[in-house]
Amino acid sequence: MPIYEYECQKCKKAVEVMQSMSDKPLTSCPDCSGEMKKLVSSSSFQLKGGGWYADGYSNCGSASASSSGSSGGGCSAPSGGG
Repeated sequence: MPIYEYECQKCKKAVEVMQSMSDKPLTSCPDCSGEMKKLVSSSSFQLKGGGWYADGYSNCGSASASSSGSSGGGCSAPSGGG
């Protein structure tokens, strides 16, 4: 189940709630009964190292790279810093 973050518009307290995607969003603060707003947060999921995303989408070793005469020294895995 995903974890959602909410912030109270009245007391500014932030809370994390584990909810199913079909659950209704929180509407009132558990502390002060103020209006809650769902926050957009970044994911902690990162792709590191080799694997299908680097091997399958990389230009390294492709026919076009070898026919252009490039040494392929600029090949690297895509950065996950989003």
